This record gives sequence, C-alpha cells and structure tokens, in this order.
Amino acid sequence: MLSFDAIADTVVDALFDGELDPVALGLEGAWGSGKTTVLHLIENRIATENVDGQVVVVVRSNPWQYDPAVGAKESLIAEILGALSAEFDASDPVGSAGLTALKALVKRVNWSKAVKTAARTALTLQLPSLDDVFDLVSDDPESLDSPKGMASFKEEFQKLLADPALAHVSRVVVLVDDLDRCLPPTVVETLETIRLFLSVPGMCFVVAADEARVAETIRMHLGTPLVGDGRESVASLYLHKIVQTTVPVPALSAFDTRAYLFLLLAKQECGSDDAFAELVRACGELRVAAGSLDDLELPADGSLRSAMQSAARLTPILYEKLQANPRRIKRFMNDLNVRQSIADRRGIALSPDAVAKLMVLERTLPTDFDTLLGWLSAGVLRPRLERLSEVAESGAAADRGDADDGEGVDEESFSATMIRWAKLPPALDAAAAGGYLTLAAAFHGRLLVDEGLPEQLRDIAAALASRSQIEREAVSQDELQALPLGDVSVLLDHLGRRLQDEPGVQFAAVNAIITLARLHPAVQQEALVALARLRATDVNASTVMLFRSIEAQYVDVLEGWRVVGADDTDTSKALTSLLGPVVAS
Repeated sequence: MLSFDAIADTVVDALFDGELDPVALGLEGAWGSGKTTVLHLIENRIATENVDGQVVVVVRSNPWQYDPAVGAKESLIAEILGALSAEFDASDPVGSAGLTALKALVKRVNWSKAVKTAARTALTLQLPSLDDVFDLVSDDPESLDSPKGMASFKEEFQKLLADPALAHVSRVVVLVDDLDRCLPPTVVETLETIRLFLSVPGMCFVVAADEARVAETIRMHLGTPLVGDGRESVASLYLHKIVQTTVPVPALSAFDTRAYLFLLLAKQECGSDDAFAELVRACGELRVAAGSLDDLELPADGSLRSAMQSAARLTPILYEKLQANPRRIKRFMNDLNVRQSIADRRGIALSPDAVAKLMVLERTLPTDFDTLLGWLSAGVLRPRLERLSEVAESGAAADRGDADDGEGVDEESFSATMIRWAKLPPALDAAAAGGYLTLAAAFHGRLLVDEGLPEQLRDIAAALASRSQIEREAVSQDELQALPLGDVSVLLDHLGRRLQDEPGVQFAAVNAIITLARLHPAVQQEALVALARLRATDVNASTVMLFRSIEAQYVDVLEGWRVVGADDTDTSKALTSLLGPVVAS
C-alpha cells in the first residue's frame, strides 16, 4: 500500500550484485517509517530468486528480542548457523559430512553461559538439536571472546559455505530489524558479529534502523564526545565501516498519504482480496505516472466513494501533523475504528467523518482540544462551534477582541490551527459532538466541570440534569426552596446551556427548570430564557408533555418549539395536544 516495492527491489539488486559480495546495506528511516515493511518485501522478492536449483537462505533477526542472558553475539551466530543447518541432507554422505563440519564450527562458540542460564530458549532450539548443544558445551578459551578465536571461526565458516553440501546455497541474506531499539551493548555486539561475517563471500546483511539513533548508541557505548563542528563522529565512522551504503526509506508524499489513507479505508469495503489488490496496483500506477488519485476508477456502485472523500479530507492535516509517518497514520486509523465502534454502542450518532475530525483535534492539536472541552464544560459548545464555523468559512480574523458571544462570557480568540481544523468537513452537530467529547474526556481521565458554576451548586446542578431518577430525587424540594434567588438564577443559566449543548438531558433539565420557576416565581422570565435555548429540532415529545396543565405560562416557548412542516412527528402532535392546531395567518 505504501509502494515501497521500488525500495525493496533496489536493495535486492544490490544484494545480488557480484561486485558487492559480501555486502552490508543500511535501510535507514525514523521509527514507524516502514522499514519492517520493506524487509518483508525484500524477503518476498528474494523468494523469486531461488531458481535453477540455487537457494538463497534468508535469516530474519531482531536483536531487540534477544535474551539478555545469552548475548547478542551468540544469538546472531545461532540464528545464522541454525538456518544453515536446515540445508544439510543428513541422509546423504556429503550432507552428513557437511553437518559434522557445522557442528565443529558450533563448538568454537562458548555456549556454556547460554546453556546454563537459558537451556530451552529460542537460541538452543535453533541449533541442530538440544542434545547436540549439551554435547558441544565448551569453555575453550579460544572461543569468540579472543581475537585468535574470531579469526579461526571466520576461516572455518568460510570453508563451511564452500562445503559441497551447501553447493546449492548461492547466498545467505540476514535481515536485521529494530537495532535502533536496543541497548548499547547489544547494538555494538550485533555490529561486531556482522563485521565478523563480512569478509566471507556469499554473506549479505540488511540492517534496518534509524542511523542517527544507532550512531548515538555507539557513541554512548564508546564514551566518545559529541561532535558539533560538521566533522563525522567516531561513532558514525565506526558504523560506516561496517555498513557500506545506506538506502533511505523516503517520507510519504501528500499523494502517498492520501493513497495510504484511502487504501486503509477501502480495504474494509472491498468485496475480495483480488479487488483490493487491483486497487493497490492502480494506485501504484498513478504514483509512477505522477497522476492524481482523482483519476482512480472507482466501482460504479459508489461503495468506495466515501472512503475516497474521507481520505481527501484527512490528508492535508494528517500529512502535516503526523509527519507522513505510516505507523502513526495506521495507528490513527485503527484508533478511529475503535472510537467509532464505542461511540456507536454508546448511542452517539456521529458519522465516521465527524469522529475522524474530532480525533484529528484530539490527537494532533491537544491545546485546541482542551479548548473544546472547556466550551463543553461551560455549556457554550454550540454557539462557539457555530461562530468558529462562521469565521472559518468567511476567512474573518480569528480574534474578536472582547465581543460577547451571547452567553455572558467574552469569547476567546480562535487559534489559527483551530480555524484551519474547522474548515475540515463535515460540519459538526454540537449535540452529537458533545457526546463524543464527553466520551473522549473520559478516555483522558478529564473531568468536565463548569468552572463558572459556584462550588456549592455543582452537586445540585449535576443531580438536576442527571439521567438517573434516583440522582434527581436526591435533591429535595425543600433544598431547592431554600436556595437564594442569585443561586437559582445561576442554576437556570447553567441548565439552559446544558439544554443547548446536550439535548439528551432535556427531560431532566426542563423538569428542573419548571420546578425552580414554580418554587421561585420571581425567576419565571429567566426560566423562559433558559427553556428557549433548547432548539425546536431537538425537542422530544416526552419533554413537551411536562407542560401539561401549565402550558399557559409557557405558551411562547412551546410555540417556539413548533417546526414548520413537521406535523406528523410525535413532538408536533404533543405540541398540538397542548396548544391546538397551528392557526393560518
């Protein structure tokens, strides 16, 4: 999907270049850039080279997973010798003789520490057999721990590769991954072992790592000073002595990012593996031809149109904020699927595009995301989002100074990043977005508290707007009756903002507003203002029926909740039952 086959093919061509035998190549890139993917592509490509009776032995090695009790040097040697052991035919005299030579070579390694501390680790299981390992345990001082031992091992290993029993083996390719994740001793021991094998024809190494991280690890191990005058450091010189040339894994372009996003989304929609493979091929052709993804022929049934639209919308900001890093992009899309699934099960009606838009803010612009949570806590999410959309669409200045947003709070400036984010489609419904933001806040362990609400009223406010009847009944009529009028006004304003942002709590909040107005007639007008904040399109029939027998006091609010052309809805019928039919003007 990343079209890294061109990189893999280039590496394989170098591995099979007779002028570079033996060879050690670096595959350089940051964490998550796709190095492991390229190694898999290299292995697949090498499999096609096993022709005319010749075999290329591929050894996958990951020093990050080595058992620290064994040692990196012994582990890598065991992996290589273990892979070669499978190429001997013990039933054939030539193969049997070759296997004897292999065992003699194994004996040159001091395995005693490994066997005594980890007799049944992957190391011992990779050798010809566990019994043989115990037979081969040796404390010979002329093991690989000495220069003489290393020279002898190298000489005998070269003879082993030239053994008639391995005449069918044209090359041994060792693919080393995650070296940049290892501790300094493991890095240096692994590189030293590679150097040990490098003078032997037929040996090839591909080391996938972030070169700067490896060089810094070597510097730490050698204790050499930092070099800041443009000269190559001792650590880099050491590394380049072993790795002859480096093939960089390029960062994704904007086209690559969009194609990758599209393919990740499309994979779920494709009816078959063949159909998906055809999409990948077509994207690769467009890349080579420097074409546009808009030129991609999509199925006539429109099944992939949504995936293409989502990819186009997400590409600009993810390309920049995730540094076009494949792993980070894929993680984002995996997390998006998880969030969408949880939101659906929580009854949060948001399209995948809307969830993706909110996740972009959450993951890439955390400061702006905190601002959004603050709006939700203060009950001004809807007007702020609407104003933000206006600013984004009109290109107006982000800073409105001390302009009042109609909620009694001076509006904060909108950051340039937030305005840019607001331009991403789709437009967000504040009610649905509020549900997602509440869920996201819970994931972050963030408490949504209206800082403008006095401490002594917070528990009462939470109970009054709760979906739980038991929690609502925990606040008694006497307690509400005893509230000072100032506190009642604050509660009404808070409940009105909750209605505006979270219509899902309307039954409880409207009931609380009616109750406060009944207990404190002096705040009747403030109660009407609070109720008017609930938009007509959000009103439920059950909420309307709370006004039975008191509709005359709230006729203006109820009339305001009538929606033109919605005569057949339950809400419209409930309003008609209280107010009578709409009188034509």
